[in-house]
Amino acid sequence: MVFFRSVSLLTKLRNRAVQQPSLTNSVRWLQIQTSSDLDLHSQLKELIPEQQERLKKIKSDYGKVQLGNITVDMVLGGMRGMTGLLWETSLLDPDEGIRFRGLSIPECQKVLPAAKPGGEPLPEGLLWLLLTGKVPTKEQVDSLSKELRSRATIPDHVYKAIDALPVTAHPMTQFTTGVMALQVQSEFSKAYEKGIHKSKYWEPTYEDCLSLIAQVPAVAAYVYRRIYKNGERIPMDDSLDYGGNFAHMLGFDGPEMQELMRLYVTIHSDHEGGNVSAHTGHLVASALSDPYLSFAAALNGLAGPLHGLANQEVLLWIKSVVDECGENITKDQLKDYVWKTLNSGKVVPGFGHGVLRKTDPRYICQREFALKHLPDDPLFQLVSKLYDVVPPILTELGKVKNPWPNVDAHSGVLLNYYGLTEARYYTVLFGVSRAIGICSQLIWDRALGLALERPKSVTMEWLENHCKKSA
Repeated sequence: MVFFRSVSLLTKLRNRAVQQPSLTNSVRWLQIQTSSDLDLHSQLKELIPEQQERLKKIKSDYGKVQLGNITVDMVLGGMRGMTGLLWETSLLDPDEGIRFRGLSIPECQKVLPAAKPGGEPLPEGLLWLLLTGKVPTKEQVDSLSKELRSRATIPDHVYKAIDALPVTAHPMTQFTTGVMALQVQSEFSKAYEKGIHKSKYWEPTYEDCLSLIAQVPAVAAYVYRRIYKNGERIPMDDSLDYGGNFAHMLGFDGPEMQELMRLYVTIHSDHEGGNVSAHTGHLVASALSDPYLSFAAALNGLAGPLHGLANQEVLLWIKSVVDECGENITKDQLKDYVWKTLNSGKVVPGFGHGVLRKTDPRYICQREFALKHLPDDPLFQLVSKLYDVVPPILTELGKVKNPWPNVDAHSGVLLNYYGLTEARYYTVLFGVSRAIGICSQLIWDRALGLALERPKSVTMEWLENHCKKSA
């Protein structure tokens, strides 16, 4: 990997490494800012040509190299384990978890700028990292935060489109409607209609993506206030960062809740390209649909119970445990309740993952946040007991490859503690976060000229005949 060196930032990292000796050993690569340029667009403009040449070389040198064998199980099992997408912004390792441009979550917490010393990373810093592969300075993050605030104005027609729905409509339905209503401002759509050259596709895509990322917190907050707070809208605070402002517009101004929102948005932003929402956004965008259409499609995938809706289900299930057994439930009682859930044909929400084979690092960093800020909360203590009780039971069942907790097992308890108790809304928070990852990759999709996605499908008859011939 190329190392971009800066004396001041290297000094800062060395100082941190003294306090955290494992950092220098565990970071596989780290690109350090060389430029004091505060403009993200100009940074990308410099990076794109070399990455275009890199992709051309990969195609010419390795285009015929096989990446693995496709089995019938893969075709019938949701394409799990099948390598079939290019996704630059993050990579998911079954044992280590997610890495954002090579950095693990603990590493991001150490090197990305924070709102206060020792605080959680600012989501704007992660956005810069995902787009450039470089760790930004605090000044660059502040500049990007200011730009996002300047793009965050919501046209009145967006609110009117949401208001046309019943207030009882699911929050994700209202959120997606708002995103679709934003589409009329798409710069990519306008540029394409005028006949923009394909080598320039990334530039109006960049404009759309930055605006979309800037606007979704306000749309999401409007949905929350409309459903749960009598429609009393809270304006953005120009003194706050992205995560802090999102918490503020929702109606939560406590410093710990703002820190939680910074952490939440950062760790939920990206999880490589194969999950339903990321893949959907990439698939729709591959048809040259603009970022608003693509992200709205991704949100509809995120709304599914097997994807983003799971964080809602976890808190509801935990509260059902409390309702039936009380807050001071013993581990033996908890084991009985878990078996009761499983024997009724249901799953224990928040455990297992399609790729991970160990405890989700996103769960671990939320647990650390809870240990720091709410160690005595009864629901947190129940989550801790579940961590001890559930994996052995799932292992005993022998039906799951990963019995460990995922990101959804913890987030609801944290939100509930700080007063955001409406579990039905939680997937919207996930959606706001996911805009950062999906839009970052979409800009690179356009810059690299990635192709229209068109895999081959087959029938059961074709499978039977093919397998008989191969036997």
